[in-house]
Amino acid sequence: MKVLVTVAEVATVDDEFEIDGTEIAGRYLGADLNEWDDYAVEEAVQLQEADIADEVVTVTIGPEEAEQTIRQALAKGADRAIRVWDDAFEGVDLLDVRAKAEILRAVVEAEDPDLILTGVQTGDDSWMATGVSLAESIDFQWAAVVNHLEHDFDDGVAAVRRELEGGVEELTEVELPAVLTIQTGINEPRYASLRGIRQAQRKELEAKSLDDVGLDDGVVEGSLELTAMYEPEAESEARVWEGSAEETAGELAELLREKGVTA
Repeated sequence: MKVLVTVAEVATVDDEFEIDGTEIAGRYLGADLNEWDDYAVEEAVQLQEADIADEVVTVTIGPEEAEQTIRQALAKGADRAIRVWDDAFEGVDLLDVRAKAEILRAVVEAEDPDLILTGVQTGDDSWMATGVSLAESIDFQWAAVVNHLEHDFDDGVAAVRRELEGGVEELTEVELPAVLTIQTGINEPRYASLRGIRQAQRKELEAKSLDDVGLDDGVVEGSLELTAMYEPEAESEARVWEGSAEETAGELAELLREKGVTA
């Protein structure tokens, strides 16, 4: 069985940062492997360790600068990686779900995997629709928000448990080939070992352009447009007192009296 895992690099923000308008200064930003994708990678590697998966391949849409982040998946056990990027992406503010699904579809057709794992969402745009859209575009069965996967694929069927609204869970079966969007908590993602990190530098990470995967520049032209950003209105506020408990206890007591709190 070949397992394909879609992964993404997402921006991270320091615990303390400053906002200028709606922009966070670059000095407060970092990058990391998308949290949900980390769980998807771990699930694929566990399938490999159980001798169910013969090969784990990761695919990402991102520039060369993202390679160090993407190699985290290789360090954790994935066999090889594919990165799709092109000059056509430069200046694109919003790569929407349709465009991502179309690019991933082209990679899937070349790789012909039996199982595709994606994170439920990314920590930046939070679309939550790329995996399902990909499944629809390649006519695979799918299950979304999967929080348990039986490592037993008798008769080419994946038995999964998925989260529904209101704390309800569903047990269902999905015929392979299939796309599963993986929820956090399905496993405990491993830390990459030093040996794994060294090995990851030697593993294949193939860079492909849109032309390499059989697409033209028009694929990046999304149907959505980012028109505005604004600071959300605060529904409540927090007050922080500086100083010792003795110095601030009186101020806290006065505030509680103002709010109508009585002993």
